[in-house]
Amino acid sequence: METFFTTSDKIQHIIKSFNLIKTLFVSSIIIGDAHIGKKSLARYLFPDAPLVSGKSQEEVQAALENYDEVIISDFEKLSNPSDLDFTNKRIIATANYLGNPKLIDELFAFIYTMPALQERPDDVKYLHHKFITEAIHTMMIDKADIDVDNIPRDLSFNSRSLKQSTYSHIIKQTIGIHDITKLLHDYFYTHFEGNDNYRKHLGLYEKPLIEAGLKKFGSQLQLAQILGINRNTLRKKIYEHKID
Repeated sequence: METFFTTSDKIQHIIKSFNLIKTLFVSSIIIGDAHIGKKSLARYLFPDAPLVSGKSQEEVQAALENYDEVIISDFEKLSNPSDLDFTNKRIIATANYLGNPKLIDELFAFIYTMPALQERPDDVKYLHHKFITEAIHTMMIDKADIDVDNIPRDLSFNSRSLKQSTYSHIIKQTIGIHDITKLLHDYFYTHFEGNDNYRKHLGLYEKPLIEAGLKKFGSQLQLAQILGINRNTLRKKIYEHKID
């Protein structure tokens, strides 16, 4: 069964409302930004209902012909939603935006708006911990090797960016010199073409080396000494690589 965690009052209201009308054959739609948990919530509330995507009008039509209860995700992507017959059906739809307000009012008895993750800090904390646990388990990593408290929370694209940034940060923390060497080897092997490849790919390791050094030491003079190069040479490379 799909699990769903939330402390949001607005989402708790949606859950209570759905539970009250579960005995009725009425259709409802949940509207909100992409990747905020609309589909997960629908599957949590109606675990036995088949799930189809509005990206395929044919699949939605077939589901309506064979089932009395259907979850339709990406409802806004249906090519001809007005052709659908919801008579004696319980439809739970999700959409990233309202679309045609008049048609939505005609098809759905209840319209719910789901708040974005930025408005649900406890939900973000829960998802972040979940993604960290998943990443550690999937990649078979020792938790002691990870600075869990400093893993960033990127909410620019809601749960999608949160998960991607979590996995990416954990990989960066645990990657070793052998992995880096292999990555560079594979990249160079794929991108070796034309002439002057040495100069063309020099910035691939020179630029991040200088950027990291400047961030860590905060001094061009100190970094030049640590790198063993002339300060003017370092300034030239900073300029060439357009490093701020």
